[in-house]
Amino acid sequence: QVQLVESGGGLVQAGGSLRLSCGASRFTFSIYAMSWYRQSPGKERELVATIGSAGGSPNYSDSVKGRFTISRDNAKNTVYLQMNSLRPEDTAVYYCNTFIWPYNYWGQGTQVTVSS
Repeated sequence: QVQLVESGGGLVQAGGSLRLSCGASRFTFSIYAMSWYRQSPGKERELVATIGSAGGSPNYSDSVKGRFTISRDNAKNTVYLQMNSLRPEDTAVYYCNTFIWPYNYWGQGTQVTVSS
């Protein structure tokens, strides 16, 4: 079964940086697009960033554009989210995601907390 495992979350001060990682296994990672989502208490899960199977076509939500960078290393079956200039409103559980018909697959999430 598809497995996605996030890591790298933690507590940082506003203006700081974190790099999240998502290790993937049990599927052919290099032919699927990958995404990062986040969810804050009481809010819907929102798309943060996506990246194409070969690392092209990165896409970002307006709220993180210019601050976050999504990348991937297909040789390591890993997708990353570099988060800079963090703000308290970035506080959320961050999830790794891929769609392999007919299902969306999700990691367990990693908590990011940004203090002011």
